Amino acid sequence: MLALLFCLLPVLGFAQHVSVKTNLLYDATASINGGVEFSVGKKMTVDLSGNYNAWDFSGNKKWRHILVQPEWRYWLCERTNGHFFGVHAHWAKFNIGNVKMPFGLWKETRDHRFQGDLWGGGLTYGYALPLSRHFNMEALIGIGYIRAIFDKYPDGDCGNVLLSDKKNYFGPTKLALNLVYVF
Repeated sequence: MLALLFCLLPVLGFAQHVSVKTNLLYDATASINGGVEFSVGKKMTVDLSGNYNAWDFSGNKKWRHILVQPEWRYWLCERTNGHFFGVHAHWAKFNIGNVKMPFGLWKETRDHRFQGDLWGGGLTYGYALPLSRHFNMEALIGIGYIRAIFDKYPDGDCGNVLLSDKKNYFGPTKLALNLVYVF
């Protein structure tokens, strides 16, 4: 992700608008996360967000992942203010186990460990509310597709692969409550 940010620096330098953000929902899961958004037109922006979690939690719970989600956004009024629609992509490497997934998804993660990669994309709707000259709150939801390729292991750190498989998913793919600083 850092390499991609360096590649974007020339574009950021010419952008009339740049903001940085953190997703408070990911903060609640102890995931390091951040994002940068820059204008590419009067009503268009590009957002690049990423997350990282490398910790094990009590009860041998794992929620390890690295996730990157780029997104193109079209703002209905003006950029970083009001309603927007977007198109996002996502890629992640994950190692999860002994956890209850949101929305009742992938119930086997409660008593097995899964390790693999996922990718996909979707559509986003969001709203940004200016709080002051430099701070915004931004809420968004994305609906889309995920393709996961994974190995299934017994619960715990060790064990042989029980199954190598693929999984397709269509539904919520992005959820954020961002605190945004606008430069």
